[in-house]
Amino acid sequence: MSPQAISGSITVPRGFEAAGVSCGIKNRKRDLALIYSEVPATAAAVYTANQFKAAPLWLTQRHLADGKAQAIVCNSGYANACTGERGKEDALRMAQLIAQELNIPPEMVVVASTGVIGRYLPIRRIEKGIPELASLLGDDDNGAAEAILTTDTVPKKVAVAVELANSTIRIGGIAKGSGMICPNMATMLAFLTTDARIGPELLQRLLRDSVDKSFNMITIDGDTSTNDMAVILANGLSGGAEITEGSGDCVSLAAALDFVTGELAKMIAKDGEGATKLVAISVEGAGSFPEAKQVAFAVANSALVKTALFGQDPNWGRIAAAVGTSGVEVKEEKLAISIGNLMVCNNGVGADFSMRKARQLLSAPEVEITINLNQGRQQARVYTCDLSYDYVKINAKYTT
Repeated sequence: MSPQAISGSITVPRGFEAAGVSCGIKNRKRDLALIYSEVPATAAAVYTANQFKAAPLWLTQRHLADGKAQAIVCNSGYANACTGERGKEDALRMAQLIAQELNIPPEMVVVASTGVIGRYLPIRRIEKGIPELASLLGDDDNGAAEAILTTDTVPKKVAVAVELANSTIRIGGIAKGSGMICPNMATMLAFLTTDARIGPELLQRLLRDSVDKSFNMITIDGDTSTNDMAVILANGLSGGAEITEGSGDCVSLAAALDFVTGELAKMIAKDGEGATKLVAISVEGAGSFPEAKQVAFAVANSALVKTALFGQDPNWGRIAAAVGTSGVEVKEEKLAISIGNLMVCNNGVGADFSMRKARQLLSAPEVEITINLNQGRQQARVYTCDLSYDYVKINAKYTT
Protein backbone atom coordinates (compact mmCIF):
# COMPACT_ATOMS: atom_id res chain seq x y z
CA MET A 1 0.00 0.00 0.00
CA SER A 2 1.05 3.61 -0.54
CA PRO A 3 2.56 5.41 2.47
CA GLN A 4 0.23 7.78 4.30
CA ALA A 5 1.62 11.04 5.67
CA ILE A 6 0.88 11.52 9.37
CA SER A 7 1.67 14.22 11.91
CA GLY A 8 4.94 14.18 13.82
CA SER A 9 8.37 12.92 12.82
CA ILE A 10 11.16 10.98 14.55
CA THR A 11 9.19 10.03 17.68
CA VAL A 12 6.25 8.60 15.73
CA PRO A 13 7.83 5.14 15.22
CA ARG A 14 7.48 2.95 18.31
CA GLY A 15 10.25 3.10 20.87
CA PHE A 16 11.89 6.38 19.84
CA GLU A 17 12.31 9.50 21.96
CA ALA A 18 13.93 12.86 21.24
CA ALA A 19 14.81 16.18 22.83
CA GLY A 20 16.49 19.48 22.04
CA VAL A 21 18.03 22.07 24.39
CA SER A 22 20.16 25.19 24.37
CA CYS A 23 23.57 24.57 25.88
CA GLY A 24 24.96 27.98 25.02
CA ILE A 25 26.62 27.36 21.65
CA LYS A 26 24.11 29.67 19.99
CA ASN A 27 22.58 32.64 21.75
CA ARG A 28 19.33 31.53 23.39
CA LYS A 29 18.56 29.03 20.63
CA ARG A 30 18.37 25.26 20.80
CA ASP A 31 21.69 23.86 19.67
CA LEU A 32 21.92 20.29 21.01
CA ALA A 33 19.66 17.44 19.89
CA LEU A 34 19.26 13.80 20.94
CA ILE A 35 17.40 10.89 19.37
CA TYR A 36 17.16 7.65 21.33
CA SER A 37 15.82 4.15 20.68
CA GLU A 38 14.64 2.11 23.67
CA VAL A 39 16.42 -0.92 22.20
CA PRO A 40 19.51 -1.32 20.02
CA ALA A 41 18.63 -0.60 16.40
CA THR A 42 19.86 -1.60 12.99
CA ALA A 43 21.62 1.44 11.54
CA ALA A 44 22.75 2.70 8.15
CA ALA A 45 24.27 5.94 6.94
CA VAL A 46 25.42 7.79 3.83
CA TYR A 47 28.16 10.40 4.13
CA THR A 48 29.43 13.47 2.32
CA ALA A 49 31.72 12.96 -0.64
CA ASN A 50 33.91 15.86 0.48
CA GLN A 51 37.47 14.60 1.12
CA PHE A 52 37.72 16.69 4.28
CA LYS A 53 35.24 14.77 6.40
CA ALA A 54 34.54 16.32 9.80
CA ALA A 55 35.48 14.60 13.07
CA PRO A 56 31.90 13.46 13.83
CA LEU A 57 31.77 11.58 10.53
CA TRP A 58 35.14 9.98 11.22
CA LEU A 59 33.77 8.69 14.53
CA THR A 60 30.31 7.73 13.29
CA GLN A 61 31.72 5.66 10.42
CA ARG A 62 33.61 3.62 12.98
CA HIS A 63 30.65 3.29 15.35
CA LEU A 64 28.37 2.09 12.56
CA ALA A 65 30.80 -0.49 11.19
CA ASP A 66 28.70 -3.25 12.79
CA GLY A 67 25.39 -1.80 11.54
CA LYS A 68 24.10 -1.07 15.06
CA ALA A 69 23.30 2.11 17.02
CA GLN A 70 20.93 3.30 19.72
CA ALA A 71 21.31 7.08 19.90
CA ILE A 72 22.13 10.12 17.77
CA VAL A 73 23.53 13.33 19.27
CA CYS A 74 23.96 16.47 17.19
CA ASN A 75 25.11 19.99 17.94
CA SER A 76 24.65 23.04 15.73
CA GLY A 77 26.68 26.23 15.56
CA TYR A 78 30.10 24.62 15.11
CA ALA A 79 30.89 21.95 12.52
CA ASN A 80 33.88 20.39 14.31
CA ALA A 81 35.48 20.14 10.85
CA CYS A 82 39.15 20.82 10.08
CA THR A 83 39.86 20.60 13.81
CA GLY A 84 42.52 17.85 13.85
CA GLU A 85 43.01 15.47 16.76
CA ARG A 86 41.21 17.75 19.19
CA GLY A 87 38.11 17.55 17.00
CA LYS A 88 38.19 13.75 17.14
CA GLU A 89 38.61 13.86 20.92
CA ASP A 90 35.64 16.21 21.25
CA ALA A 91 33.43 14.01 19.05
CA LEU A 92 34.37 10.97 21.14
CA ARG A 93 33.68 12.92 24.33
CA MET A 94 30.16 13.68 23.10
CA ALA A 95 29.55 9.98 22.46
CA GLN A 96 30.92 9.02 25.87
CA LEU A 97 28.78 11.55 27.73
CA ILE A 98 25.60 10.48 25.96
CA ALA A 99 26.44 6.82 26.57
CA GLN A 100 26.94 7.53 30.24
CA GLU A 101 23.56 9.26 30.57
CA LEU A 102 21.71 6.51 28.66
CA ASN A 103 23.67 3.59 30.09
CA ILE A 104 24.68 2.28 26.67
CA PRO A 105 28.11 1.65 25.09
CA PRO A 106 29.73 4.72 23.45
CA GLU A 107 29.98 2.72 20.23
CA MET A 108 26.17 2.78 20.03
CA VAL A 109 26.13 6.58 19.69
CA VAL A 110 26.08 8.41 16.34
CA VAL A 111 27.66 11.89 16.56
CA ALA A 112 26.91 14.79 14.22
CA SER A 113 27.79 18.48 14.13
CA THR A 114 26.92 21.38 11.84
CA GLY A 115 27.89 25.03 11.60
CA VAL A 116 31.07 27.02 11.10
CA ILE A 117 34.07 25.05 9.80
CA GLY A 118 37.48 25.34 11.42
CA ARG A 119 36.47 26.23 14.97
CA TYR A 120 36.76 23.97 18.00
CA LEU A 121 33.61 22.87 19.79
CA PRO A 122 32.85 24.62 23.08
CA ILE A 123 32.99 21.17 24.63
CA ARG A 124 32.52 22.38 28.22
CA ARG A 125 29.15 23.88 27.30
CA ILE A 126 28.15 20.66 25.59
CA GLU A 127 29.24 18.65 28.65
CA LYS A 128 26.98 20.79 30.85
CA GLY A 129 24.04 20.52 28.45
CA ILE A 130 24.00 16.76 27.90
CA PRO A 131 22.53 15.74 31.31
CA GLU A 132 19.60 18.12 30.79
CA LEU A 133 19.21 16.89 27.21
CA ALA A 134 18.98 13.26 28.30
CA SER A 135 16.56 14.09 31.12
CA LEU A 136 14.12 15.70 28.68
CA LEU A 137 13.82 12.70 26.34
CA GLY A 138 10.23 12.20 25.23
CA ASP A 139 8.13 13.04 22.19
CA ASP A 140 9.83 16.41 21.62
CA ASP A 141 10.61 15.97 17.95
CA ASN A 142 10.10 19.73 17.47
CA GLY A 143 12.88 20.50 19.92
CA ALA A 144 15.28 18.13 18.20
CA ALA A 145 14.33 19.44 14.74
CA GLU A 146 15.01 23.01 15.86
CA ALA A 147 18.29 22.18 17.62
CA ILE A 148 19.99 20.95 14.42
CA LEU A 149 19.29 24.11 12.39
CA THR A 150 21.88 26.69 11.30
CA THR A 151 20.77 29.27 8.72
CA ASP A 152 17.51 27.39 8.12
CA THR A 153 14.38 29.49 8.65
CA VAL A 154 12.07 26.58 9.51
CA PRO A 155 12.40 23.04 10.95
CA LYS A 156 12.04 20.24 8.44
CA LYS A 157 10.18 17.11 9.52
CA VAL A 158 7.85 14.44 8.16
CA ALA A 159 6.38 11.06 9.08
CA VAL A 160 4.48 8.30 7.29
CA ALA A 161 2.70 5.08 8.13
CA VAL A 162 2.51 2.13 5.74
CA GLU A 163 0.66 -1.17 5.94
CA LEU A 164 2.79 -4.26 5.46
CA ALA A 165 1.57 -7.84 5.15
CA ASN A 166 1.16 -8.40 8.89
CA SER A 167 1.96 -5.09 10.56
CA THR A 168 1.96 -1.32 10.27
CA ILE A 169 5.31 0.42 10.27
CA ARG A 170 6.14 4.08 10.65
CA ILE A 171 9.04 6.18 9.38
CA GLY A 172 9.88 9.64 10.70
CA GLY A 173 12.54 12.10 9.70
CA ILE A 174 14.03 15.49 10.45
CA ALA A 175 16.59 17.38 8.39
CA LYS A 176 18.57 20.59 8.19
CA GLY A 177 20.12 22.35 5.25
CA SER A 178 19.86 25.81 3.75
CA GLY A 179 23.25 26.71 2.30
CA MET A 180 26.33 24.85 1.03
CA ILE A 181 23.90 22.44 -0.62
CA CYS A 182 24.92 20.31 -3.58
CA PRO A 183 24.67 16.78 -2.25
CA ASN A 184 26.90 14.04 -3.49
CA MET A 185 25.88 12.92 -0.24
CA ALA A 186 25.38 15.21 1.45
CA THR A 187 25.68 18.92 2.46
CA MET A 188 22.83 18.50 4.87
CA LEU A 189 21.86 16.41 7.87
CA ALA A 190 18.96 13.97 7.87
CA PHE A 191 18.03 11.72 10.79
CA LEU A 192 15.46 9.00 10.12
CA THR A 193 13.76 6.53 12.45
CA THR A 194 11.56 3.52 11.81
CA ASP A 195 10.09 0.68 13.84
CA ALA A 196 10.52 -1.75 10.93
CA ARG A 197 12.53 -4.91 11.48
CA ILE A 198 15.29 -5.18 8.88
CA GLY A 199 18.91 -6.27 8.54
CA PRO A 200 21.78 -3.79 8.15
CA GLU A 201 22.80 -4.71 4.59
CA LEU A 202 19.29 -4.30 3.19
CA LEU A 203 18.72 -1.12 5.19
CA GLN A 204 21.95 0.34 3.83
CA ARG A 205 20.92 -0.41 0.25
CA LEU A 206 17.47 1.09 0.69
CA LEU A 207 18.92 4.24 2.25
CA ARG A 208 21.54 4.60 -0.48
CA ASP A 209 18.92 4.19 -3.21
CA SER A 210 16.56 6.63 -1.51
CA VAL A 211 19.28 9.26 -1.02
CA ASP A 212 20.22 9.02 -4.70
CA LYS A 213 16.62 9.85 -5.64
CA SER A 214 16.11 12.65 -3.12
CA PHE A 215 18.95 14.41 -1.31
CA ASN A 216 21.28 13.84 -4.25
CA MET A 217 18.77 15.56 -6.55
CA ILE A 218 18.76 18.98 -4.88
CA THR A 219 21.12 21.93 -5.04
CA ILE A 220 21.20 25.41 -3.54
CA ASP A 221 24.64 26.74 -4.45
CA GLY A 222 26.74 23.92 -5.91
CA ASP A 223 28.97 23.51 -2.83
CA THR A 224 29.48 20.18 -1.05
CA SER A 225 30.00 20.36 2.73
CA THR A 226 32.53 18.64 4.98
CA ASN A 227 30.06 17.42 7.55
CA ASP A 228 26.85 16.02 6.59
CA MET A 229 25.12 12.72 6.36
CA ALA A 230 21.85 10.83 6.39
CA VAL A 231 21.38 8.25 9.16
CA ILE A 232 18.52 5.82 9.76
CA LEU A 233 17.79 3.72 12.85
CA ALA A 234 15.40 0.74 12.60
CA ASN A 235 14.53 -0.77 15.99
CA GLY A 236 12.07 -3.50 14.89
CA LEU A 237 9.45 -2.62 17.51
CA SER A 238 6.56 -2.69 15.02
CA GLY A 239 6.18 -6.36 15.87
CA GLY A 240 6.22 -7.52 12.28
CA ALA A 241 8.42 -10.09 10.61
CA GLU A 242 11.86 -9.14 9.35
CA ILE A 243 11.71 -7.45 5.96
CA THR A 244 13.63 -9.36 3.32
CA GLU A 245 15.06 -8.46 -0.07
CA GLY A 246 12.59 -8.77 -2.94
CA SER A 247 9.49 -9.12 -0.75
CA GLY A 248 6.34 -7.04 -1.08
CA ASP A 249 7.07 -5.57 2.35
CA CYS A 250 10.48 -4.47 1.09
CA VAL A 251 8.86 -2.64 -1.82
CA SER A 252 6.44 -0.93 0.57
CA LEU A 253 9.21 0.09 2.96
CA ALA A 254 11.29 1.49 0.10
CA ALA A 255 8.34 3.55 -1.14
CA ALA A 256 7.74 4.95 2.34
CA LEU A 257 11.42 5.79 2.78
CA ASP A 258 11.48 7.47 -0.63
CA PHE A 259 8.47 9.57 0.36
CA VAL A 260 10.14 10.74 3.58
CA THR A 261 13.50 11.58 2.01
CA GLY A 262 11.80 13.17 -0.99
CA GLU A 263 9.70 15.48 1.17
CA LEU A 264 12.67 16.46 3.32
CA ALA A 265 14.75 17.15 0.21
CA LYS A 266 12.12 19.51 -1.19
CA MET A 267 11.88 21.28 2.17
CA ILE A 268 15.64 21.87 2.09
CA ALA A 269 15.54 23.23 -1.46
CA LYS A 270 12.60 25.49 -0.65
CA ASP A 271 14.38 26.87 2.42
CA GLY A 272 17.63 27.71 0.62
CA GLU A 273 19.45 30.71 2.03
CA GLY A 274 17.64 33.83 0.88
CA ALA A 275 15.31 31.81 -1.36
CA THR A 276 11.95 33.19 -2.46
CA LYS A 277 10.80 30.21 -4.50
CA LEU A 278 11.21 26.46 -4.97
CA VAL A 279 12.27 25.57 -8.51
CA ALA A 280 11.97 22.19 -10.20
CA ILE A 281 14.26 21.61 -13.18
CA SER A 282 12.97 18.69 -15.25
CA VAL A 283 15.02 17.35 -18.14
CA GLU A 284 13.25 15.06 -20.59
CA GLY A 285 14.22 13.30 -23.79
CA ALA A 286 17.77 12.49 -22.72
CA GLY A 287 19.79 9.56 -23.95
CA SER A 288 20.44 8.31 -20.41
CA PHE A 289 19.54 9.16 -16.82
CA PRO A 290 23.10 10.35 -15.98
CA GLU A 291 22.97 12.74 -18.94
CA ALA A 292 19.56 14.05 -17.91
CA LYS A 293 20.82 14.57 -14.35
CA GLN A 294 23.99 16.30 -15.58
CA VAL A 295 21.99 18.78 -17.68
CA ALA A 296 19.51 19.42 -14.88
CA PHE A 297 22.27 20.19 -12.37
CA ALA A 298 24.05 22.45 -14.88
CA VAL A 299 20.92 24.56 -15.12
CA ALA A 300 20.06 24.36 -11.42
CA ASN A 301 23.57 25.49 -10.40
CA SER A 302 23.80 28.34 -12.89
CA ALA A 303 24.04 31.63 -10.99
CA LEU A 304 22.73 33.45 -14.07
CA VAL A 305 19.67 31.21 -14.28
CA LYS A 306 19.02 31.46 -10.54
CA THR A 307 19.28 35.25 -10.46
CA ALA A 308 16.92 35.50 -13.44
CA LEU A 309 14.44 33.33 -11.55
CA PHE A 310 14.70 35.67 -8.56
CA GLY A 311 14.05 38.68 -10.81
CA GLN A 312 11.14 36.91 -12.55
CA ASP A 313 12.97 37.42 -15.83
CA PRO A 314 11.97 34.84 -18.49
CA ASN A 315 15.46 34.90 -20.02
CA TRP A 316 15.36 31.41 -21.50
CA GLY A 317 18.70 32.05 -23.23
CA ARG A 318 20.44 31.60 -19.87
CA ILE A 319 18.84 28.18 -19.53
CA ALA A 320 19.89 27.21 -23.06
CA ALA A 321 23.43 28.40 -22.38
CA ALA A 322 23.63 26.28 -19.22
CA VAL A 323 22.41 23.24 -21.19
CA GLY A 324 25.11 23.89 -23.78
CA THR A 325 27.88 24.00 -21.16
CA SER A 326 26.67 20.93 -19.26
CA GLY A 327 29.16 18.62 -20.96
CA VAL A 328 26.38 16.52 -22.47
CA GLU A 329 26.23 16.37 -26.26
CA VAL A 330 22.98 18.11 -27.17
CA LYS A 331 21.58 19.06 -30.58
CA GLU A 332 20.61 22.72 -30.51
CA GLU A 333 17.93 22.33 -33.19
CA LYS A 334 16.05 19.82 -31.01
CA LEU A 335 16.03 21.82 -27.77
CA ALA A 336 12.71 22.87 -26.21
CA ILE A 337 12.25 24.84 -22.97
CA SER A 338 9.05 25.57 -21.05
CA ILE A 339 8.24 27.65 -17.99
CA GLY A 340 5.31 25.86 -16.43
CA ASN A 341 3.02 25.06 -19.37
CA LEU A 342 4.38 27.96 -21.43
CA MET A 343 6.85 27.02 -24.17
CA VAL A 344 9.52 29.71 -24.53
CA CYS A 345 11.97 27.89 -26.81
CA ASN A 346 11.22 25.34 -29.53
CA ASN A 347 13.61 23.67 -31.95
CA GLY A 348 16.46 25.72 -30.50
CA VAL A 349 14.92 29.13 -31.21
CA GLY A 350 12.61 31.45 -29.32
CA ALA A 351 8.91 30.64 -29.33
CA ASP A 352 6.11 33.19 -29.61
CA PHE A 353 5.04 33.58 -25.98
CA SER A 354 3.51 36.14 -23.64
CA MET A 355 6.16 37.87 -21.51
CA ARG A 356 3.42 38.86 -19.07
CA LYS A 357 2.31 35.25 -18.57
CA ALA A 358 5.92 34.12 -18.25
CA ARG A 359 6.55 36.66 -15.50
CA GLN A 360 3.38 35.56 -13.71
CA LEU A 361 4.55 31.95 -13.77
CA LEU A 362 7.96 32.98 -12.43
CA SER A 363 6.40 34.99 -9.60
CA ALA A 364 4.78 31.88 -8.07
CA PRO A 365 6.26 30.33 -4.91
CA GLU A 366 6.92 27.14 -6.89
CA VAL A 367 8.26 27.24 -10.44
CA GLU A 368 8.62 24.42 -12.97
CA ILE A 369 11.23 24.57 -15.74
CA THR A 370 11.07 21.76 -18.32
CA ILE A 371 13.88 21.13 -20.78
CA ASN A 372 13.30 18.60 -23.55
CA LEU A 373 16.44 17.45 -25.37
CA ASN A 374 14.36 15.34 -27.80
CA GLN A 375 17.07 12.74 -28.26
CA GLY A 376 16.01 9.87 -26.01
CA ARG A 377 13.52 8.68 -23.40
CA GLN A 378 15.31 9.25 -20.09
CA GLN A 379 14.50 12.02 -17.66
CA ALA A 380 15.65 13.55 -14.36
CA ARG A 381 14.24 16.09 -11.95
CA VAL A 382 16.33 18.36 -9.73
CA TYR A 383 15.05 20.78 -7.09
CA THR A 384 16.71 24.11 -6.42
CA CYS A 385 15.79 27.69 -5.52
CA ASP A 386 16.42 31.19 -6.80
CA LEU A 387 19.48 33.27 -5.88
CA SER A 388 18.54 36.49 -4.10
CA TYR A 389 20.29 39.47 -2.52
CA ASP A 390 19.83 37.83 0.86
CA TYR A 391 21.95 34.81 -0.11
CA VAL A 392 24.92 37.12 -0.58
CA LYS A 393 24.18 38.97 2.68
CA ILE A 394 23.93 35.74 4.69
CA ASN A 395 27.13 34.25 3.34
CA ALA A 396 29.14 37.47 3.30
CA LYS A 397 28.81 37.66 7.09
CA TYR A 398 28.46 33.98 8.02
CA THR A 399 31.20 34.00 10.69
CA THR A 400 30.85 37.61 11.79
